[in-house]
Amino acid sequence: MAADKVEGGGDGEVAISTEMLFKDKRVPSWKEQLTFRAFVVSLVVSVLFTFIVMKLNLTIGVIPSMNVSAGLLGFFFVKTWTKLLEKCGLLKQPFTRQENTVIQTCVVASSGIAFSGGFGHYLFAMSETIAKQSTEREANSIKNPHLGWMIGFLFVVSFVGLFSIIPLRKIMIIDYKLMYPSGTATAHLINSFHTPQGAQLAKKQVRALGKFFSFSFFWGFFQWFYTAGDGCGFNSFPTLGLQAFKNKFYFDFSATYVGVGMICPYMVNISLLLGAIFSWGVMWPLINTKKGSWFDASLSPSSMHGLQGYKVFIAIAIILGDGLYNFGKVLCRTLPAIYKQLKHKEPTMPTYDSPESDDKSAVQSYDDTVRAKLFVKDQIPLWFSVSGYVVLAAISIGVVPHIFPPLKWYHILVIYLVAPVLAFCNAYGCGLTDWSLVSTYGKLAIFGIGSWAGASHGGVLAGLAACGVMMNIVSTASDLMQDFKTGYMTLASPRSMFISQVIGTAMGCIISPIVFWLLYKAFPDIGTEGSAYQAPYAVVYRNMAILGVEGFGSLPQHCLLLCYIFFAAAIIINTIKDVSPNRISKFIPIPMAMAIPFYIGGYFAIDMCVGSLILFIWEKKNKAHADSFAPAVASGLICGDGIWTLPSSLLSLFGVNPPICMKFLSAAANANVDGFLSG
Repeated sequence: MAADKVEGGGDGEVAISTEMLFKDKRVPSWKEQLTFRAFVVSLVVSVLFTFIVMKLNLTIGVIPSMNVSAGLLGFFFVKTWTKLLEKCGLLKQPFTRQENTVIQTCVVASSGIAFSGGFGHYLFAMSETIAKQSTEREANSIKNPHLGWMIGFLFVVSFVGLFSIIPLRKIMIIDYKLMYPSGTATAHLINSFHTPQGAQLAKKQVRALGKFFSFSFFWGFFQWFYTAGDGCGFNSFPTLGLQAFKNKFYFDFSATYVGVGMICPYMVNISLLLGAIFSWGVMWPLINTKKGSWFDASLSPSSMHGLQGYKVFIAIAIILGDGLYNFGKVLCRTLPAIYKQLKHKEPTMPTYDSPESDDKSAVQSYDDTVRAKLFVKDQIPLWFSVSGYVVLAAISIGVVPHIFPPLKWYHILVIYLVAPVLAFCNAYGCGLTDWSLVSTYGKLAIFGIGSWAGASHGGVLAGLAACGVMMNIVSTASDLMQDFKTGYMTLASPRSMFISQVIGTAMGCIISPIVFWLLYKAFPDIGTEGSAYQAPYAVVYRNMAILGVEGFGSLPQHCLLLCYIFFAAAIIINTIKDVSPNRISKFIPIPMAMAIPFYIGGYFAIDMCVGSLILFIWEKKNKAHADSFAPAVASGLICGDGIWTLPSSLLSLFGVNPPICMKFLSAAANANVDGFLSG
């Protein structure tokens, strides 16, 4: 999709500068890039994406990158808008790639709050619903969701990170030339949309997205009719048999999970399936045979002192082992790279010598020269970022303890003193590897602040709240730097990018709590095991906080030994994966992905593997066609099913229930039911 090469003469491909393709187009000023229509479109797409991210957060916890979909939908909506105005003779400002970048930035910032806001993990983990499923239920460690305090909390913590890393934007983008693969890929996509050939392909992609969006939405609507009770509907279809269904192995006909499977790499989906087979197919049945020996046979299935404890804490061990390994790996790459850059500092402004040269380095140099000049043109003053960070941090230190009394002002002060360093490390590592360790830093805050506060002083709640403060700083800082990279490559002004990020964050602080509150009120069983929205990571995060505050005393017998084994196994598998040659490492599973189904089962992994299978067959038949249209098809499947969440929630709120229950029984159970009904 990138506009870096074009066909030339008869000699194959000749390198051509991207910026040469746009040299006749005037770059709008930073104020002109911030249009009314851009933010109207951003608001509409943000609501759509927030429903999608929220649904994934509360079901499986796997969130694919939505940058491509945001850029594509932004292009579609504004292009439609401008064409209508053009036909009416009212068009005053053409649609530019800079405006497209502003929309993408705003949407990603807004929908990103649905993840960093903690609705699927740390924030919901504070609730009584999740506390009932853990080993600790003290009143001073419970805070039930409420629209008011959720919006207030997000507003006081979500903007601080935007100011923490602004002074380093030139160093990281121009001086250090960090790649930021996701930001770079998004920039290539947006640049290509605004070339004549790219615009034609974009129209076809939008049509494909619209077609599968409609199919997915109406498929969700059709399924709703058959869900008039617990265990009813297509999402309880025992496709692999009743015994497999009992162990959570079935295809649940979810368009969302199939779409996510088409976006996620093959090895992620295979790792999920392997983790499900190993846990629900082997480990849990074996441990269950120790009922009465390793744990009390009379315990309820949801008790953390029984089988549920093994499921949760072994998953935590794998997640922590994988997170610790990747934290060390990124740090080992980041620190030497920083040292090398400081010791052998390169010129800050690339030069361009020969416009006529076909040499790729000269082409790259020309692009860098044009981009760097515009990137440093609209400066964001140092005093602005420093004073902004200090003022917002002070407000947060004053307000957050009133929302979460166990989290004291000095806890938050320490977080804000160390956060800029962690934000820089995460942003730098993300620029090198495209790997954001946001959740790892959040877990560090859980253990650090939780143990500091202590169990008797609401340490669980303090740790979870500290996780939220830390995650919001580190997440928004790395997201902003990714967006700066996109803006650098599309000639979008840093000022317009920053303002777009601020507006998007403000939108997210309102939209995300409202969407969560709608689901929370519409589905009373949200957060409970077996429900449509069981929020698996909320239980995991709460038990992490308990582990950090109370130690290992609450674990069932032999659970700690198994945790040590799986913690070590996660590190060993990652090490083998990194030291092995690519032909071998690409077949080694990913421990973090394997851990996800340990708690929630393998049904979604089967759906995602179906998505992978569809993509695999498509690529075998026509790889070029699959590369061009698979992201659009996947986005349509995800978006359609995701937006159906809104009308289904409203129907539930207004007491409109599905008319039919489709349920599957064994032959013996069916005979008993028939006998009972016949008298």
